[in-house]
Amino acid sequence: MLHFLFPLLLLISNVGRSRSAIIQSLPGFPGDLPFKLETGYVGVGESEEVQLFYYFMESERSPKDDPLLLWLTGGPGCSALSGLLFEIGPLQFDYSNSSGITPMFKLNPYSWTKIANIIFLDAPVGTGFSYATTWAAYNSSDTSSAAQTYEFLRKWLMAHPKFLTNQLYITGDSYSGVVVPIIVKEIYDGNEAGREPPMNLKGYVLGNPVTCEVKDISQRIPYSHKMALISDELYESTKTSCNGDYMNVDPTNGACLTDLEMVSISYNYLYSYIWANDRNVQEALHIREGTKPEWRRCNYSLSYTKDVLNSVVYHRYLSKTSLRALIYSGDHDLAIPYVGTLDWIRSLNFTLIGSWSPWFVEGQVAGYSILYSENSKYDLTYTTIKGGGHTAPEYKPKECLAMADRWFSYYPL
Repeated sequence: MLHFLFPLLLLISNVGRSRSAIIQSLPGFPGDLPFKLETGYVGVGESEEVQLFYYFMESERSPKDDPLLLWLTGGPGCSALSGLLFEIGPLQFDYSNSSGITPMFKLNPYSWTKIANIIFLDAPVGTGFSYATTWAAYNSSDTSSAAQTYEFLRKWLMAHPKFLTNQLYITGDSYSGVVVPIIVKEIYDGNEAGREPPMNLKGYVLGNPVTCEVKDISQRIPYSHKMALISDELYESTKTSCNGDYMNVDPTNGACLTDLEMVSISYNYLYSYIWANDRNVQEALHIREGTKPEWRRCNYSLSYTKDVLNSVVYHRYLSKTSLRALIYSGDHDLAIPYVGTLDWIRSLNFTLIGSWSPWFVEGQVAGYSILYSENSKYDLTYTTIKGGGHTAPEYKPKECLAMADRWFSYYPL
């Protein structure tokens, strides 16, 4: 019995009040970090039994004037470190100078920290280095995670009051497409109710977003065929064997399962596992010893309930406000095809402000965008990232930084 109690006792002994540390250097990066990195825990929930871990980087341009972004990686259960290292953060793996046991870093010239302050948050609980001090507190859902993230942000801003006046955007990608709109509603309603501290909420950004998982995933097969990623023969075979339903598959339907396996894709993030599980790295990041047996880029064993099956209702609610939204999709994303995202945006029946048109980076077409408005207050920009996969910044970092820079500056793409 004692060996079952030991991990829990370790968690309890390591819980503490919210705390943070400034990180000057990291294993794998030569010399001091040329940007300000802070890591820490913020306790949320009853008795702060949930300890959410974060990485915060100040803008490399003007921390006082640039927007503050809260970034959530998808999953649910994918670590913020993944978004930091593989998408929009200032560090990336230097594969040419790394070995299997010694990952090395180089600076990312297209980091969004060039233009914004960013909090990368490990949420929901159990993600990355976030943990709970009771087993019951590991149970979470779309709505409870959103509420905990709102509480996190309130506490973080009270501890960092100099960022209260910065324009605030809630951002993320993939499965965050479900949770981010809920968080935005929590913040907006909290501001309306006079909850402290008041937040300078301006809008939200979603990349390659899940909205209604069943509909999004069901678009994969027709999209793959449309993009010539699968042959006419495989498309027709899959459509027939799966009876047109690619989400709710009968486990006894061997022909359908075989066809679906042939159109699936996978990714390799090996260096992140080696680096984040290194004891020296965890000491450098000020991870509380004994709180996580193993860091995983994506923890798919969460005790998590998907209690919001379609987040479009939240976009409709937010369209009655004066907020702004940016939705972007890699046009080669097979996980969440852009055609499904465009479908739900069109279903909102917003007023079309600008036509479907290309935008450019260094004279080359970087994607196609369209602008919608509602009640002359809320506006939504939708854009594709030409050649981008899942997620777009991993494949097209230069174009995604240009997109973000222009949109946060209120310029046309």
